Amino acid sequence: MRVNADFTRRVAVHFDQTEWVASPAAGVERKMLDRIGEEVARATTIVRFAPGSAFSAHTHDGGEEYLVLDGVFQDETGDFPVGSYVRNPPTSSHTPSASEGATILVKLHQFDPDDRTEVRRSIDGGGNIELFSDSNEDVQVQSWAAGERVELDASKGLEAFVIEGSFAESDEEFGTWDWLRLPPGARSTAVAGEAGARVWIKIGHLSGMI
Repeated sequence: MRVNADFTRRVAVHFDQTEWVASPAAGVERKMLDRIGEEVARATTIVRFAPGSAFSAHTHDGGEEYLVLDGVFQDETGDFPVGSYVRNPPTSSHTPSASEGATILVKLHQFDPDDRTEVRRSIDGGGNIELFSDSNEDVQVQSWAAGERVELDASKGLEAFVIEGSFAESDEEFGTWDWLRLPPGARSTAVAGEAGARVWIKIGHLSGMI
């Protein structure tokens, strides 16, 4: 399966214009943002867990990174409410579930194979938050004021996911849970909407994809 797999192109996915697709686990649905592979895939996905749903135990050979958008996500290590940012490095394993339901943004099989850094952070509190940074990538939550112009430096690729609010880029509007991917070498400008924007930003990680 290949979804938005040409990393030389700008890609935009709007939450309200994308259908949910059933996963192999009962009660778990997905909106695929990009994907290369079948059930074991390099993937960026919005995943919705119905109350009481779960995936069976599995190991993340290529790592897992997620942000909880709604509800409470759970595994053996604890409960992760809205605003939780988690990185489970390669070789980690867990049994994810959501007793009350949850929605997450998740990225799979995109870590450096030697990365063993675990991250458990909350994005609560507002402002700009550095979530993770190494020689391969930088992950942040940025808060943009109403009307603020933000230069998007995608010299090594960039992803932007709207947590709250909105922004415009290339004459296209992005609202809550919309996603933008810019290819390596691109430069662009985002303009925050009238209520501002809170945006999950990931940069520096796509140069090896082209």
